[in-house]
Amino acid sequence: MTFRMGFVAAVMAVVAGTAGAQTSEVLFSHKHWQVEIVGWEDGSIGCVGQVSAPGESFSVWTFPDGAVQLQFYSSAWQFGEGDTADLEVQIDRRAPWSLTGAELYQNSVLFYLPDDKAGVNFIVEVARGNRLYLRSADGSDVQNYSLAGSRASIDALIECGNVIGRANSGNPFN
Repeated sequence: MTFRMGFVAAVMAVVAGTAGAQTSEVLFSHKHWQVEIVGWEDGSIGCVGQVSAPGESFSVWTFPDGAVQLQFYSSAWQFGEGDTADLEVQIDRRAPWSLTGAELYQNSVLFYLPDDKAGVNFIVEVARGNRLYLRSADGSDVQNYSLAGSRASIDALIECGNVIGRANSGNPFN
């Protein structure tokens, strides 16, 4: 119960602090992962679980409406705006996932997971996985990320997403 109350307090602190700038608070860190709540100056909020190395990161974002977005970032990438690409993601030696029409934006590749069983299965694979491989559509390696600590971190990310979803519902008893 204290873990949940800590999330609620962090959500309220970030929401209250978004009047003039982007605000974030670390909610959980474990092995290679960090989970944060982020508030933007327009009053919107999100939760992010991220594994990173200098200049590189793999992030899973959750938003109050339940949307889940993957973000692959590299300071070495230079994309424009509005371009898309078909990619492949493989976790450990499991079957690869196709990310059709991923958005290329500046230094990031962005992809919204479908709100269905496949999206849930992908997150479960991340939580159980050891390494994630990002590849081009033809299977060429682009980047890979350690998933050490992902099980506990994905649990924390889901809890954060549940809290911001309730905070956004207008019903404090949900």
